[in-house]
Amino acid sequence: QVQLVESGGELVQAGGSLRLSCAASGCTFGGCAMGWFRQAPGKEREFVAAINWSGGRTNCADSVKGRFTISRDNAKNTMYLQMNSLKPEDTAVYYCAVKPRARTFAVLTARYEYDYWGQGTQVTVSS
Repeated sequence: QVQLVESGGELVQAGGSLRLSCAASGCTFGGCAMGWFRQAPGKEREFVAAINWSGGRTNCADSVKGRFTISRDNAKNTMYLQMNSLKPEDTAVYYCAVKPRARTFAVLTARYEYDYWGQGTQVTVSS
């Protein structure tokens, strides 16, 4: 079974930066496509960023493009989300997601494409 643990969420002022981490286990016997999603109160969970199993391909949602960067370190079994120029609209619970045994170049952006989810980490951006 794949296990995911997110960390790094906290209160930050608008314009500040934050780095989220997702420690993932269970992806050693095949590549794992990974992604970040977020959910604000009263809203559905939405796509934020995704990365393929080698880290060579990424995609970010239009709402965060140019501000957020997704990356991964497979030697450490960890995925990161570097968030810069944070806005109050970025306030949400951020979730890490994994799809084991993904195709080499797969960058998955839909919730239904993922098999495993972390517990989430709260990010709050104040004005």
